[in-house]
Amino acid sequence: MLLAAIPTFTIVLLVITAIVIVLTVVLYFVGKKAEQRKVEQDEAAAKVSQTVSMLIIDKKKLKVTESGLPEEMISQMPWYAKRSKMPIVKAKVGPKVMSFICDYEVFDLVPVKREVKAQVSGLYITGVKGLHGAKLDTTPKAKGIRGWLQRKKKELSK
Repeated sequence: MLLAAIPTFTIVLLVITAIVIVLTVVLYFVGKKAEQRKVEQDEAAAKVSQTVSMLIIDKKKLKVTESGLPEEMISQMPWYAKRSKMPIVKAKVGPKVMSFICDYEVFDLVPVKREVKAQVSGLYITGVKGLHGAKLDTTPKAKGIRGWLQRKKKELSK
């Protein structure tokens, strides 16, 4: 009798609101747990990282299956990670040419066709510094037509 007095539209809105609130709370806790896991993984990677001198040959965002990474590593990745594009850096370390996965924050800082000192943890690049004290261009590259016009203007003014 009590539900008969409330219009159907109001009941539907209340149910949808309840579902949205529950999903928001669940996503909050899942995100918090994922953030803690990421911090732990970063700490573990920092403990085993090494500074390596390398010549960067190329950098691209590629699917993992097209990246040239070892087959054992590709087979261990989940199916959704295989389909997504990842920042891949091809570099020459000593006499070997290798493919590395780069951190998203570091990918824009990696110069192409230059020698750098990189913090490497396995096949994962976590940091980049210029070799012999050379400064890396850390200014963010503006994207789109406006950014292209600004770069062209700066090149012509030199």
